[in-house]
Amino acid sequence: MNAPDLLVSIHDVMPETLPRVRALVRALVAAGHETPTLLVVPGRAWDRDGLRQLAVWEAAGLELAAHGWYHRVRQFGGLWHRLHGALFSRRAAEHLALSPDAVLDRMQAAADWFPARGLSRPTTYVPPAWALGRVEGAGLARLPYRRIEVTRGLLEVAGGRLWRLPLAGYEADTVPRRHFLRAWNAVQEGRAVRRGRPLRVAIHPRDAELALAGELHALLARGRATPRYDAFLPG
Repeated sequence: MNAPDLLVSIHDVMPETLPRVRALVRALVAAGHETPTLLVVPGRAWDRDGLRQLAVWEAAGLELAAHGWYHRVRQFGGLWHRLHGALFSRRAAEHLALSPDAVLDRMQAAADWFPARGLSRPTTYVPPAWALGRVEGAGLARLPYRRIEVTRGLLEVAGGRLWRLPLAGYEADTVPRRHFLRAWNAVQEGRAVRRGRPLRVAIHPRDAELALAGELHALLARGRATPRYDAFLPG
């Protein structure tokens, strides 16, 4: 199989994950992927050292995207949210516990957090677990984001266009997840090659320690880097 182009992101960038994120960034740079998009969770307990690290990464050319607010829910928002959590997201999909207005308020707060701390306002938003929730295009258009990543691809907010892009993940922290992700990733990589589209590679902080770490490293070694998320969509 030919190697796909890779659109790489590191999820769950929080104060408590920074040591692992630093190691991942170093490994990505060594593999030729010098500008991964970092998905930052603003509502965590960021201190001066953590904010300084984000500023260093931004100055080095890495995109900082907003990734929810807390990245955790205290209480599930209904049956669908419980099923989503049991099968996929656990307690990460915070949007699914909120009303549409509350989702939009939280997305706006996330956008405002960055410039309030001397960082660039993000133009990319990735809801935790890619679960955007019950929000519509008119509401999203009031926000400062240009693109939102969902499971199926990248949503261009201004025009409402969805750029369908295959997605691979490596958070194989249980045996069922390992088997599912191995099969899922094979299908997604095949689609990327056949359609000539980049493969989104979603890396979580512990992935280098988990069961599919070897497969992730092999993909990064053979795949070609693409621009950052904020350079991938026009305008």
